[in-house]
Amino acid sequence: MSAETVISTAATIALFLMCAAFFLTAYRVVKGPTLPDRVVALDMLVAIAIGFIAVLAIRTGFNLYIDIAIALGLVGFLATVAFARFVLRQGMEADEAGAGNESPVHRGVRHGKAASTRRRG
Repeated sequence: MSAETVISTAATIALFLMCAAFFLTAYRVVKGPTLPDRVVALDMLVAIAIGFIAVLAIRTGFNLYIDIAIALGLVGFLATVAFARFVLRQGMEADEAGAGNESPVHRGVRHGKAASTRRRG
C-alpha cells in the first residue's frame, strides 16, 4: 500500500465525514430554536468549509487553497463577531423593554450599580 493510496483514502473519508457534518450543521441553522444557536451553527459552517478547502489542498497538492482557507477563516471570524454583537444588542433591547417589571434593586444590578458597591457616608 503506497502513501498516495493512504492519503487518497483518508481524504475521501474526511470529505464524507465533513459532508455529514455540513448537513447536520445546516439543519441546525434552519431549525435552531434560538438566534445564538444559529450564530454558532453559522460559525461551524465556516469551519467545515475551511476543512473542505484544506482536504482539497491536500488531495490536489495545490497550495493556493491554503491561502483561501486562511482568508475564509478571517472573514468567518469577523462575521461571528458581528453576529455576536447583533445578538447582544437584541438582548439589551429586550431587557430595556422589560425593565418596568423589575424591582429597583434588579435594575441597579443590571446597570452596574449594585447596592453592595455603594458606600455609606
